[in-house]
Amino acid sequence: MASADKPAAQASQSAFQAAQVSSTPTKIEGAAGALADVSSMRLLWSRQLNTERPIGSITKVMTALIVLREGNLNRQVRIPSNVLAYVAKYQAESAGLRPGDVLTVRDLLEAMLLQSGCDAAYVLAMTYGPGMTAFLAKMNATARQLGMFHTHFTSPDGLPYPTEYSTYSTPADLLTLGMAAMKSPVFRSIVAQPFFEVPKKKGLHHAYWWGNTNDLIGNYPGADGIKTGYTNAAKHCLLFEAVRHGVTLIGDVLGSPVTGPDTAAQAAARLLNWGFGLRLAPGTHA
Repeated sequence: MASADKPAAQASQSAFQAAQVSSTPTKIEGAAGALADVSSMRLLWSRQLNTERPIGSITKVMTALIVLREGNLNRQVRIPSNVLAYVAKYQAESAGLRPGDVLTVRDLLEAMLLQSGCDAAYVLAMTYGPGMTAFLAKMNATARQLGMFHTHFTSPDGLPYPTEYSTYSTPADLLTLGMAAMKSPVFRSIVAQPFFEVPKKKGLHHAYWWGNTNDLIGNYPGADGIKTGYTNAAKHCLLFEAVRHGVTLIGDVLGSPVTGPDTAAQAAARLLNWGFGLRLAPGTHA
């Protein structure tokens, strides 16, 4: 994919209005991305804004959105034995769910969004489809309802099946998805946590501890979400948000190089530093 920066004014398919800015961010490593001001609905920067790319586990934001909209978060779900085979087959990121344990839907959302557990995504999809085919249909229907016309899902977790590029989205569509998810107080409360702990409950489940894979949380002032992603094809991806002095910036970085686990977070921090400098500077009206 080409990686030349695209002026925000050319972003015709974004819900945001292009801002006229006097500078551009530097050293943003990634094939594609975007940064927008939610407060003013202005697009501040973009690269390959409408280019379809694999997004890895950012997919789980849509899975969470489906579950949250259907509700019943206190519902108890028994972890099926086939979840182990699912994780093993795809060598997927796991939250360590143990077959036979009974957890709430809220617990499973914590496992999926913080630890990026593909096992939790699988269980939620099978529960809320019900079944995988029905759940994927809900994901794609919701994408269309949101106006994400350059997004398609073939898994609830971003795993590369049937091919590396079967699940894809664009920087513009992911801004839309991120804003929709962050409207949920439950979602916001989950993705802003550095970790979540489930104490052992005799007769129901083992103890669990899930750490947030988003390196911005707890390290970047004002960061309150959203979700990481990685596959060999997608490379490092991050959908992120941060708030300072009443200004909310949302953005994404896709295809950051595989030179370390935090490359997308580093790119996001540079974007946020630039964006907040732009928006909070005296007399700025971008």
